[in-house]
Amino acid sequence: MPYELENRLVVGVASSALFDLEESDAFFRKHGEEAYRKYQDERIDNRLHPGVAFPFIQRLLSLNDLRDVSNPLVEVIVLSKNDASTGLRVLRSVKGHNLAISRAIFTQGRAPYEYIQALSMSLFLSGNRADVDSAIKLGYPAGHVMPSTAVYDPGDPSLRIAFDFDGVLGDDESERVFKESGNLKEYLAYETTHQDRALIPGPLKNLLQDLNLIQKLEADRHQRDETYVSRLRISLVTARSAPAHERAIRSLAAWNVTVNDAFFLGGIAKSKVLEVMRPHIFFDDQTTHLEPASSHVAGVHIPYGIANHAKGVPVTAPEDAAPTTQLVDGQEPTKDAVIER
Repeated sequence: MPYELENRLVVGVASSALFDLEESDAFFRKHGEEAYRKYQDERIDNRLHPGVAFPFIQRLLSLNDLRDVSNPLVEVIVLSKNDASTGLRVLRSVKGHNLAISRAIFTQGRAPYEYIQALSMSLFLSGNRADVDSAIKLGYPAGHVMPSTAVYDPGDPSLRIAFDFDGVLGDDESERVFKESGNLKEYLAYETTHQDRALIPGPLKNLLQDLNLIQKLEADRHQRDETYVSRLRISLVTARSAPAHERAIRSLAAWNVTVNDAFFLGGIAKSKVLEVMRPHIFFDDQTTHLEPASSHVAGVHIPYGIANHAKGVPVTAPEDAAPTTQLVDGQEPTKDAVIER
């Protein structure tokens, strides 16, 4: 029987997000593809250093102990623009770091995001902004992994995930009202009037839904074993404040998803909260919130909605894409983009 991707959280991660490829990328740009092949082959057993998304992926995979080993809860698939030959070093590094990843797709210069829907992914992470832009345009749940110098305690088994709300969990309807009016009072009046109407889900609502089901398994484990301590904690960190907070809360309830913590900051710098929280990954639709926190958080930019429209990223509702499978009990790259960046 074929291996089914239903009933599990599927995450696609580009080699550019999982590992630090700065040195390899520099060599490729300077010497070209053929020399790059030899370069990687000669270093095939030199383990690549962890990239920005590595701590998140490592801890996410550790949650597979919540279910039988023959039926993993989390499936991570490497998506890479390398070909199979040059991609061998990536897979050797996966093994060297003891990551439970056995599946990979190598597309030799073509954009791997085309396979997000086919593989029922709730998230695709890449260091290549152009690929993420194209994936978002198609309505896929994609994020651009930003540079970060954050360091996490390898002995800490917890996994902390933080989400912005508008343009990430919810669509950008409210943000459009604010940006188009430029008037805070008008925005607050609009949100108060519509507080009982849930927003349309945004790009990562399905990811939160899958994570909630993992949390349910943790709760079930704790019920059977009181010594078990839940590892996954989810936070909402948003610039919304009262009275606009109510629509966000009601939208989460309407979507049947939850968060452990909610921060309605109303203009307070998110980096102040993130420095204390130190999430292993934080999703936001604006780089202005991610860049100040880059020294203490792995930030992922979701280039969706009006906040990014002025920068040339089309606004596309996620409903235009086929829905991703939930857990239960494009753009042609340039020739010099063979390596994931």
